[in-house]
Amino acid sequence: MEINEILVIAMFLSFIALLFTGIPVAWVLGGIGVAFALIGYLADIYLDTITGLDFLTLGLVVNRLWKIMDNWILVALPMFIFMGIMLDKSGVAERLMKSMQELFGQVRGGLAITVTAIGIILAASTGIIGASVVLLAVMSLPSMTKQGYSMPLALGTIASAGTLGILIPPSIMLVIMADQLGLSVGDLFMGAVFPGLMLGSMYIIYILLVGKFKPEAAPIPNDTQPVTLATLISVLKAVLPTLLLIFVVLGSIFGGFATPTEASGVGAFGATLLAIYNRKFNFKVLKEVMRGTYNTTAYIFAIFIGATCFALVLRELGGDELIESFLTGLPFGPYGIIFFILGVIFLLGFFLDWIEITLIILPLLAPVISALGLDIDGYGVVDNPELVWFVMLVAMALQTSFLTPPVGFALFYLKGVCPPSVQLSDIYKGVIPFIMLQLIGLLILVFWPQLVLWLPAAAYG
Repeated sequence: MEINEILVIAMFLSFIALLFTGIPVAWVLGGIGVAFALIGYLADIYLDTITGLDFLTLGLVVNRLWKIMDNWILVALPMFIFMGIMLDKSGVAERLMKSMQELFGQVRGGLAITVTAIGIILAASTGIIGASVVLLAVMSLPSMTKQGYSMPLALGTIASAGTLGILIPPSIMLVIMADQLGLSVGDLFMGAVFPGLMLGSMYIIYILLVGKFKPEAAPIPNDTQPVTLATLISVLKAVLPTLLLIFVVLGSIFGGFATPTEASGVGAFGATLLAIYNRKFNFKVLKEVMRGTYNTTAYIFAIFIGATCFALVLRELGGDELIESFLTGLPFGPYGIIFFILGVIFLLGFFLDWIEITLIILPLLAPVISALGLDIDGYGVVDNPELVWFVMLVAMALQTSFLTPPVGFALFYLKGVCPPSVQLSDIYKGVIPFIMLQLIGLLILVFWPQLVLWLPAAAYG
């Protein structure tokens, strides 16, 4: 084994080992990049190796960072984050919960269906996982407990519905993926619409089946009222402002009237108007939203910086060629290699956040997918259809990372707002069926790429 291959493997092992020390991920990534550049430099001097690493390697990081900060697409990140946090403060979700609960009140499992439906709407309007999970838990868990819901079902519904925002557009994860692979943000947004709605529908079907076969797990409350015209009008009043905002943001992108960056600004402004409309807007709210936007954006861009340093040193060592030769050499065939990659990403999701996987692993896999010679039909319209399809598979697999221990952030967001009597084991039991549903959804996308590619092709065809 050559020295470069040894250093590549050592870099990944060091990264995994240091994750468990509690050091911030951005520091771990950047520190490992600097440390291994130094190791390679010293090895070339004293051990007569030829790693090609020196201080000029780290100097290239500055140019990479400049390109990141000069990237017009990434301006959409803070705007979409602002939009999500502002909607969280606007009182939209509370109005939705109150009106939709009346709509589904007479259905067994109706409250859980309400939570899922609101999760879908929040996903298409906020995309901030922590905010969605916490908001859904605070609003619905006391009611579900009072109605006698099975605790695992209640907790699993809240956690899974809250994570839909990572997939359903406008998703900040898809913005970053598009930037990393040079794909169209609009293609990824449109490609994610049907998979996201499919997953939300699968959740609702599962809840209905639980209500039918285990009625004690999802009881109907005693004080339900029949659905009337007034109920439907109330639901429309609650839903329409948010749907209008979603339509303006996504419709302007899909219709070609605005770039994702411009649409993100419209979304941020529209969310502010909704907060004013609901009489929730004041200087204190604006200050909290701005601070939340700064914190989340800074967290993401800090990892960008660390990942840039790590990836640069890895590429200088030939890490991308090593991974490509390993994967293409597997005796599984193209789809066998796809399943192997998705399995690895699913396992990595137990330990890594989606940001690290997106910034480090995904760019290394793109050349492998392109080299497999997959015959994915882009209808003659979608550029790089195999990559658009593969990115959606990765996005679906990464969604499970929010629900899988020990790093599943949705689990900890949920535990943080649950009563002390709720144990982590209850949350784990609750999310397992929804993880299974996500994996079934992933299989559906593998065998039916049209679910991803039809809408982008229809929009541009």
